Order: sequence, then C-alpha cells, then structure tokens
Amino acid sequence: MSFLSLLTRSNAYSLYLPAHGRGAALPDSLRTLLQERAGSWDSPELPDFGGPLVSSGAVGKSQQEFADLLGVRRGWYGVNGATGLLQAALLSVSRPGEAVLMPRNIHRSIIQACVLGGLTPVLFDLPFLEDRGHYAPPDESWLLKVLDRLVEKGIVVSSAVLVHPTYHGYSNPLRPLVNQLHSRGLPVLVDEAHGTYLISDLDNDLPESALMAGADLVVHSLHKSAAGLSQTAVMWMQGDLVDPESIERSLSLFQTSSPSALLLASCESALKDLLSDKGKKKLRICLEEARELTYCLRKQGLPLLENEDPLRLILHTSVEGISGLDADLWYMNRGLVGELPEPGTLLFCLGFAPQFGLAKSMKSRWDQLLEDLGNKKSFLPFSPPPSELIAVPAMNCGEAWRACSKKVDLENAEGSIAAELICPYPPGIPIVIPGERLSYNLIMWLNNQRRLWPDQIPSSIRVVSC
Repeated sequence: MSFLSLLTRSNAYSLYLPAHGRGAALPDSLRTLLQERAGSWDSPELPDFGGPLVSSGAVGKSQQEFADLLGVRRGWYGVNGATGLLQAALLSVSRPGEAVLMPRNIHRSIIQACVLGGLTPVLFDLPFLEDRGHYAPPDESWLLKVLDRLVEKGIVVSSAVLVHPTYHGYSNPLRPLVNQLHSRGLPVLVDEAHGTYLISDLDNDLPESALMAGADLVVHSLHKSAAGLSQTAVMWMQGDLVDPESIERSLSLFQTSSPSALLLASCESALKDLLSDKGKKKLRICLEEARELTYCLRKQGLPLLENEDPLRLILHTSVEGISGLDADLWYMNRGLVGELPEPGTLLFCLGFAPQFGLAKSMKSRWDQLLEDLGNKKSFLPFSPPPSELIAVPAMNCGEAWRACSKKVDLENAEGSIAAELICPYPPGIPIVIPGERLSYNLIMWLNNQRRLWPDQIPSSIRVVSC
C-alpha cells in the first residue's frame, strides 16, 4: 500500500495527534484556504508576505499582533515544529561551554541542541510514579532541593528549562518555580508544547500557562495542543533577560529559509481560532465534553489515571496485567488508534474534534480487551531510573557525539561513555544521553526496560572508543 493511500485511510476513532482530529477541528479560515485551487497557497516569501524573521511583512505583523494580544514582547512562528524553536531558544540563552539546568523528562530536541551548541545539560531527577512508570512534575520544594544541591556541588548554570505540562498532562503550579529561578538570575525556557490552549485562560481548573507564570521563553506546538497543521509552532518572549536579536540569530540556524506559506497561515489561523471569542466558546464546550467523558468512563470502571489536562485520557492497562503496547495493537486492529503506548499505560488524545459515541465504544472495547488479554494480575511496580538528584555528563555531549565510537552490547558497556541517545519515541524522553557514563546499575535497568519495551530499547549502544 502506498504512502498516499495510507493518508486517506480512516479509523472509527483517531485519538492521536495532530489535535485537529484529521481535519475535523481545523479553523474555518484554513479550511477555506485548503479548498482553493490545489497549490495556490504554496508561495515563496514575497515582499508583502515576509516571513518569521522579517518584521515588515504580513507574517511579522501577524506575529506581533498576537504577541500584543497576549501581553508579551515578541512572537515567532515556526514551521519545523516545536523542536526547531526549542533548539533556537536554548542556543539564544546559553553560550558554548555553559551549563543548563533541565529535568530528566526533557524532550530529546533539547539534548540535541546541547550537542550542537556545546552546552552541558545538568539533569535533575524527578518524582517517579512507580504504579505506571511515569515521571511526575516537580513542585517548588523539589526544585529548592535541586537548587541547593547545585550550590553544594559548585555547579553554575546559565539558564533553566522546564516542561509544562508533561506529555501525559501532568502539571504542578509553575509560577513558584519560575520565581525561584528568576531570583537566581536565570532565564527560564518552558517547553509548553502540550499546553498551547492554556493561554486561553478559560477556567481555574486548568493549569496556568507558562506565559502567565512569567517564563522568559515559551514554545507552543500548534498541532499538539491547538488546531494547527503538523510542524506548526510558535515561540513567545517576554521580560528583559533574553535578547530578541540573539533569538533571531539562533532561529536562522534552525528554520528553513523557504518556510511553507501554508504552514505559516496555519500558525495564524490556529492562534486566531484559539484566542477569538468564538474559538474560546468552542474550546469551553470541548473541555466540558472531555470532562463528562472521563467521568462517565470512570463510573463504568475504566481505570483512567488522574491528570491536569482534560483532553488527555491515560488508560492504566497494567492494573489488569496488560501492557499498553499490547493494548495499543489490539485497539488499532479494531479501529481505535491512541497516541502513546507505554508498558503500563495507553494515552489517548481527545483533541478538539467531536467524538460522538466514544464513551460507549471505549467501554465495549475495554470489556473485550479484558476478555482477550487480561490476566487479573497487575504488573509489579515500575522501577525508576537509577538517577542522582543532579547529574552532569562525564564528557561534553557534543564531543561524545562526534568522538570515535563503536557499537557494543549493553552487557559489555559498563564504565563506557555513551556516544548516542537511547530514547523511546514516542514519548521522545532520553533515558541515556551522549557523554553519560554507563554504570552497572544503569545497564541493569536498561536491560529490564528492554523486556518491557522490546522494540524501543536496543541491545547494543554506541560508546566512545578514543
């Protein structure tokens, strides 16, 4: 079957990203554009169009209008996903040789930026939810422990990165964390790829957006948590700790010189749809329906885990002795496609499109799944990675990445320095980074993970050989 034919294949329920639900929730303005003569919207950076780095054209004016609406200094559209904007943002706040504080659940794009920019990632551990195998977000007291440990170890960092909310929709109040980091003079970059719609500020039950919490740089994925097309994203800047010229220099390294006019139009239409009165009304209805769905499913016995994002359903499959990976394959074969399978859970993204009859369908499929795969015996608690509260790579990430290297079996890698990432994708959270020394405990933990993620964790790794 060709790729083109696969694109038109339909499923009964598509509970995965992009959040526009295979077009059902695309903004009306973008839908109208797509109905124009095929290819008419595929244009270069004509003078009146401009681009993300040109202030005089329509794109630049659009970016600034939304920045003004949100009360921030600047905004930049991205057509290389949140990945390119996160990388540009990090390289704009730290220089080669400097260290950056970041959590263990950081996206791999941040580590890749450290490789490219000669930065040292200072990774801090996170609370671990052993019943499901997920990281929990830090609270203020946890961050204070991290910052105290930095002082004890004499580690100086030039900036900090936070994730809010997590892929699974977990979050804690962000403002206290930003305030603590600001009190130490650190600019704060927040990966809010999964929380774009929080800028709507609709109700007190939603987490506060990183913009409202005072972060200096915030990156939003417009396809993961707004109604944009894939690869669309936006970065916001506020305050005086970051130089906008430094941001634009970095952006020129990570964004194409020929950005898609269609994707730029999608950036604009997604933000307009999200922030308009009409868009907020649609979003409010969407959230109400999602909360009602969750309540209904829990009442019917589905083991849905608590989180702070109403649009994310975390099905706790392992309480019934079922791997989330096995459940995902079973569901896909029956027309229900989720977003993120993991050993203990299966994550569904409701998105912004209507999901008619979903409660009844999920209940009936769950009952059948239990009959087919359930063994009534829950998994043992998931073991956390053997991480210290603060960890610094034994070798510079970029140097390790570029060094002479060789492939060795994990069993023979003890004491070696990793020359590559080990990173299940999704969710794209590295569990080994370049420059990290492979201890006995880490190798034993990786081997255990291989039994849980047989297609995601390799049996060998590339290590520095010279």
